[in-house]
Amino acid sequence: MRTPDDVLAVLRSLRAADPPTHGGRVLSYVYDHGRPELDELVREAAIAFLPVNGLDPTTFTSVAILERDLVAFSREVLRGGSDVVGSVTSGGTESCLLAVKSARDIWRGGHGGAGRRATLVMPTTAHPAFRKAAHYLDLTLVEVPVEAGTGVVDAERLLRAVDDVTTGGAPPALVVVSAPSYPFGVLDPVAEVAAGAASRGVPVHVDACIGGWLLPWWPGETPAWDFAVSGVTSISTDLHKYGYAPKGASVVLYRGRERHRAQYFATADWPGYPVVNPTVLGSRSATALAAAWAVVQVLGPSGYAELVERTASATQRVREVVGEIRGLCVFGHPAAGLLAVVADHGVAPQDRVDPFVLVDRARELGWLLQGQPALTQSDGTVLPRTAHLTLTAVTADVVEELGAALVAAADAARGLPAPAPDRSLIASVAEHGLPTELAGVMSTLEALDTRLVPDLLIQLLAAVIDPDVA
Repeated sequence: MRTPDDVLAVLRSLRAADPPTHGGRVLSYVYDHGRPELDELVREAAIAFLPVNGLDPTTFTSVAILERDLVAFSREVLRGGSDVVGSVTSGGTESCLLAVKSARDIWRGGHGGAGRRATLVMPTTAHPAFRKAAHYLDLTLVEVPVEAGTGVVDAERLLRAVDDVTTGGAPPALVVVSAPSYPFGVLDPVAEVAAGAASRGVPVHVDACIGGWLLPWWPGETPAWDFAVSGVTSISTDLHKYGYAPKGASVVLYRGRERHRAQYFATADWPGYPVVNPTVLGSRSATALAAAWAVVQVLGPSGYAELVERTASATQRVREVVGEIRGLCVFGHPAAGLLAVVADHGVAPQDRVDPFVLVDRARELGWLLQGQPALTQSDGTVLPRTAHLTLTAVTADVVEELGAALVAAADAARGLPAPAPDRSLIASVAEHGLPTELAGVMSTLEALDTRLVPDLLIQLLAAVIDPDVA
C-alpha cells in the first residue's frame, strides 16, 4: 500500500517526463490558450462533475442542460438553423465515426437494407478517423488523390469518383471534405463539392475538427464551408482543440433530426433497463462536458475572436519567418493556424532544408514539430515530406523565440539529407523504443510499403504498454 502523498509524488514525477503542455513549445497534440484562469476554471468544473455518469441525462439532468447548451452554441458558430442538432462526443474520432454511422444507416434504409455495403468517398488528406470508421462500420473506401502542389482536392475529380461509384449501383453513403485538412492546413472546396453532391442526392460531411473554432473568426475572406452551404449535411468540430476545452470533448452536428437520430443505438431486448446511447460510449464521464461548457460560457464569441486573432497574428509571423529561410517554404495555401513546411526544391540541394532533419534540430532546441512522411497517391503523384506546426493563441507570446529557433534549426539542417532508410531500425525500435533522432525512423517508414506500416506501428504502440516488454 502507498500513501496518497506517495502516489501523487509518483504521478508528478511521471508527468515531469512529458513534453510541456503549456508555453507553446509543443506544436502538435496540445492547444494552449495561454490563460491560467481558464485552467483553474476547467479544474473546478471537472471536479464538480467527477461522480456524474453521462449515460442517462434523464437521471442526471445537468448533463442534458450542458450538452444542449454546447450544441446550441456550436450550431450558432457554424451558422446552422433550428434544423441543425447533434451531440457532444469524446473527441473528433468519435464525432467522425458517428457521422459515418448515421450516413450508412440512412443509406441502407433507402438502398436495400443491411445486406448492402455502403461506400465512403473522400480525399487522400481526410483524417484517418474516416478510414477507421470505414473499417469499423464495413464501408468501401474510395480515396481521391489531391493536387500534389497544393494538397487540395479538385472538386470535379471528387465528384467524378462519386459518379463512378453510382454507375456501379447505388450512390455513395457519404462524401467527406476537410475544413481544413490536418496534414497541410488547406481548405477543401466545400461549396463546390456540396453543390455537386446535393444534385446527386449524396450527403456531405465537413470535418472541421481542427478548424471549426478557428475559421469562423479568422481574418480575411474564407470560402464558405459551414452550414451556410446548403449541401452540407453534417459537421464535426472539436471543443478540445481550438475550443480550448480539455480532452475529450467534440461536437457532431447534423442538418435534420433524422440524421442525428440515425447515430443512436437503442435496445429493449434484454431483461435490464432500456438502453439508449447517442454515442459509442455507454457510461461516460461528464467532466470534459462540464469543463467544455464552462470554457465556452466564459469565452463566448468575443473571447474566441480574441484568441483567434492572436493565433492568426502568430501564424502570419511564422509564415514570414519561414519565407525568409533559405531552402524551406510553406506548403500550399494554409487556411488557418496549421502550417506544413517543405524543402524548397527551387534551390540547389546543398541549400535545401530536409523537414525530417529540421524536426530533429528543432527538438534539440526545445521545440517539438511533427514530421510527416511523403505519400505516393494512387495516381502516382507524390505529396512531399513535411514538418507540421499547429499554432495556437499562446504562440503569440513566444513567436519570436519560435522564429529564432526555426532559423537556427534550419541553419543546422541545411544541406543535410535525412538518413537513408534502414530496415534494421524496425527491430531496434520494437526492442528499445524510439531514438532521440527521428529522421532515420521517418525516412524508413516513408520508404516502406504502406501496407506493411500499420502492423509495425501496432507492434510499437502495443509494446509501449505491454507489462512484459516495457
